[in-house]
Order: sequence, then C-alpha cells, then structure tokens
Amino acid sequence: MQLQSKPTETDKKKPGRLNPSRIRDHLANERTYLAWMRTAIALLGFGVVIVRLRAFQVPLTTSPGNGWKLGLVFSLVGLITVWLSTAHYFAVRRDIEEDTYEPTDRWVILFSLAIMILGSGVIYFVFTTPLNLLSPITAD
Repeated sequence: MQLQSKPTETDKKKPGRLNPSRIRDHLANERTYLAWMRTAIALLGFGVVIVRLRAFQVPLTTSPGNGWKLGLVFSLVGLITVWLSTAHYFAVRRDIEEDTYEPTDRWVILFSLAIMILGSGVIYFVFTTPLNLLSPITAD
C-alpha cells in the first residue's frame, strides 16, 4: 500500500497554464477582436457616407428621404458590433485561461444575417432612389 503525498505548490498549476499554446491562443483572440473593430469602424463610416451622400444631390422634394434611416441603422450595427465583440473577446480570454474554450457558431450566423439585412437595405435604397439629372456630380 502506497502513501500519497500532499500536492505541492508546483503541482497546483492553473488549468490555463497547462495549455502550451496559450500565448498563441491569446494573440489569435486579440487579432480576431481587432478584425471585429475594423468591421465596426467600417460599418460606422459607411453609415456616415450614406447620410452624407444626400448633401451631394439637389433634393427632388422637400422631405428628408429615407437615406438617413439606412445610415443610422449602419451606425447602430457598428456600435453593437463594438459592444458584442468586446464582450466576446473577454469571454474567450477567460475560456482560454480556464482551458475550456469551445468555438460557437452563433457569432458567425448573427453577423452574417446582420450584413445580409444591411446589404438588402443598400440594394433597396439604390434602386428606389430616383436619379437626379440636375445633380452636380456626373458619371464619366
């Protein structure tokens, strides 16, 4: 019969320290987060561009139109992207440290649907906005 000794401090390692690629995983998580930030900035910028394009056209009517709504939606989705990607970054960081990370498909599906809806809005906006032949910008 063998006697078992008490575990020492060196035997009690954090679970995340057992993962030999932990640093690489954290760096990959950070790169993914930065890619989401670039996407959010692009969405915000595209929202501003959609709203500002109206300034280049002579309005056919006195109503403000619907372009600002589409720009606002793009900007809101950009802000939501910042919030969700930051929360996801910290959740993945915790999971890497605990060595319990499991990839999820919900983020891919969520943002794919969001971009499809926004793209549909752009297509609708482009094909329903009347062309103004008096516009100072002309096609070459």
